[in-house]
Amino acid sequence: MCAMELRCAVQQYAWGKHGLSSKVAQIAKNNDPDFVANELSPYAELWMGTHPNGPSVIKVSGQELGDWILANTNTLGVKVMAKFGPQLPFLFKVLSVREALSIQAHPSKSHAEELHLLRPDIYKDPNHKPELAIAITPFEALCGFRLAREIAEFLKNIPELRVIVGEEVASKFVSSDEANQQSALKECFQALMTASKPVIESNLIALVTRIASLDESGRAEVLASLLCRLHSQFPGDVGCFAIYFLNFLALKPGEALYLGPNEPHAYLAGDCIECMACSDNVVRAGLTPKYKDVDTLCNMLNYTFESANSKLFAPTRDNQFTVVFRPPVPDFAVADINIPPSSPQFLLRPRDTASILLVLDGEGSTDYLGIYLNHGTVLFLPAGLQLNVTTSDHALHMFQAFANV
Repeated sequence: MCAMELRCAVQQYAWGKHGLSSKVAQIAKNNDPDFVANELSPYAELWMGTHPNGPSVIKVSGQELGDWILANTNTLGVKVMAKFGPQLPFLFKVLSVREALSIQAHPSKSHAEELHLLRPDIYKDPNHKPELAIAITPFEALCGFRLAREIAEFLKNIPELRVIVGEEVASKFVSSDEANQQSALKECFQALMTASKPVIESNLIALVTRIASLDESGRAEVLASLLCRLHSQFPGDVGCFAIYFLNFLALKPGEALYLGPNEPHAYLAGDCIECMACSDNVVRAGLTPKYKDVDTLCNMLNYTFESANSKLFAPTRDNQFTVVFRPPVPDFAVADINIPPSSPQFLLRPRDTASILLVLDGEGSTDYLGIYLNHGTVLFLPAGLQLNVTTSDHALHMFQAFANV
């Protein structure tokens, strides 16, 4: 078995960056000779894998990768076959975010099975959906609940927020001791997310109007720039107030977030590499025109207080040019590979499982006839395959997704 080049699907969700400002469009332009970017159209996600809503195809034959794998299951590796059966257990993506994605969380495996059984029209599969996001440009996100003292300060200093959650509920949180803080947080957040639309809209307008007259320091204290940006994208949406409960993170390229089950989060802006289990299960409650399942979201969340820095997910060193992000799930791991021009020859480490390799930047060649590495090249590598890479005069930056078994 040898490496195979893939042509990958593009998803044009409304929140994506437009035209060739989108990393997705830039990669797709080089990945697919038939792709033409429209500067007025959004290009949100590039999908690399076998998901039926956007399957990758083998370039030389036009066959869908999933069908080819079913006929060549030995390429998955023994460990994948034993754990997941004859399927690729992950979906690998590039995301280009112009507008905020929804405030959301993903259920655990057991909860996903329950939701799928009860409401298969909304939760279409019984699988969990842990995610890993690695920034490739400056990338902004909300993730996990803030430290209790930060939330308390916002409740004390923003009267519009107190009106929405209720003075009694707000005071209960501010005065709660450590033993009762988590239950008080759940009550407070639930009060926010279930408040009536007129109450949300009127207090959001009042807050945006009031902060317009604040000085720079006062605006910074209430996160005015972020609030106004979200309000411009989703006027009157309850999710605008979620910034006072959830950590705001500004990731530098190479930094990552791991989003396990029941973790509240929202991507806000930037480009990232993403890898996840194969599932469409998303429970949403704000910053979205899509269906909001507020009760399910509020009841499933981890109400844990954490600092913003603690949400960063660190990789481990694999070799001189590679670090690997290994989340605590068997579905996937991602290697970040940076080969400098001073190392013209590089042996890509064989993996025990099938993998997908994306060339983000640079160029090079391989020891397989006709397969060259350029910006946008995507390869399927069978388990155990050893790939010899020859670089050019420029650094070569690649990401490789594989099962974490």
